[in-house]
Amino acid sequence: MKLWIGNLDPKTTDEELREFLGKYTKLQITGIVRHPGDGSRPAAVIELEGGDIVALDAAQRRLHGMYWKNRALHVAIPSR
Repeated sequence: MKLWIGNLDPKTTDEELREFLGKYTKLQITGIVRHPGDGSRPAAVIELEGGDIVALDAAQRRLHGMYWKNRALHVAIPSR
């Protein structure tokens, strides 16, 4: 399962991202693939395990629009 998270602060480390996501989801993070784009609103695809589509949907709804590091996160579930 994957979540796409956009509008990350460019200085956010993978460890910070793991810690942040760990507070809001019980899903296990198995990988982080960065997508810097033009550098103004970096994104990452987060690979997750330990749940089902219901848990993934819940994580997406909870995180989308949340402010973190003075940025509103854009969270989506990539095409299934």
